[in-house]
Amino acid sequence: MNERIIGVVGAGTMGSGIAQLAAQKGFRVVLYDMNDELVHKGKGRIASILARLVEKGKLTEADKETTLANIEATSDLTRMEQAHVVIEAIVEDMKIKQDMFRQLDAVLGPEAILATNTSSLSITSIAQATKRADRVAGMHFFNPAPIMKLVEVVRGYNTSDDTVATLMGLARDFGKEPIEVKKDSPGFIVNRVMIPQFVEAMRLVEEGVATMEDVDKAVKLGLNYPMGPFELQDFAGVDIGLHVLDYFYEEFKDDRFAAPQSLKRVVRAGRLGKKTGAGWYDYNK
Repeated sequence: MNERIIGVVGAGTMGSGIAQLAAQKGFRVVLYDMNDELVHKGKGRIASILARLVEKGKLTEADKETTLANIEATSDLTRMEQAHVVIEAIVEDMKIKQDMFRQLDAVLGPEAILATNTSSLSITSIAQATKRADRVAGMHFFNPAPIMKLVEVVRGYNTSDDTVATLMGLARDFGKEPIEVKKDSPGFIVNRVMIPQFVEAMRLVEEGVATMEDVDKAVKLGLNYPMGPFELQDFAGVDIGLHVLDYFYEEFKDDRFAAPQSLKRVVRAGRLGKKTGAGWYDYNK
């Protein structure tokens, strides 16, 4: 185990972004996914982003090569055994995450910390799959991970103070601004504030109060948000948004979090392949 080695599980958009961030900050990174195709795709995504930064003069060619050299891409989960902290960034599904944490728990050294990039799911429940619940916490990055400044460090019921302190320090080493979520509550801080805004925006359109385009414009120009609620849902993925809403509703049993029918229609159309892109703006073309 080495304090300068970070494991990242999941080579998709979030995982590859976290891996790129850590590698640019001088950490050695072990980037894992379930097969070689996904792993190579993830590292290829990082290489493409770095190449664009070089073209724009924001990164030197030498720094690009050093960053890529810092990343070991693998489909062998046992390579994680050398990591001090492993950050999981796979699908937002409790059973899948628990299964991955169970496997990681068996691979990692006893002092290693397991962090999940979940945006909403219970840290306590994920930690129950391990024998190190005190060394499990949330470390929620925002997309794109190399750019967005915030990291939510989330306590589970059994998370130790040392684990929180280590992850807060790691976030700062990454150049981020961490905040501590002191209680394991669905959605943590950002999503707990944001999701009700999404629901209200959908209801405004369903009620005929305004068009989707004008709601987005109102929020951008009136609240100074960089993206409107429908644009942001399309960016993050409407299927993920529906999954999170359903999870919130199940946890809180509160109608504030009941998914509007319009969102269900958009997600259903995407799953059936009737609309390309599976998002609000594609659905309403």
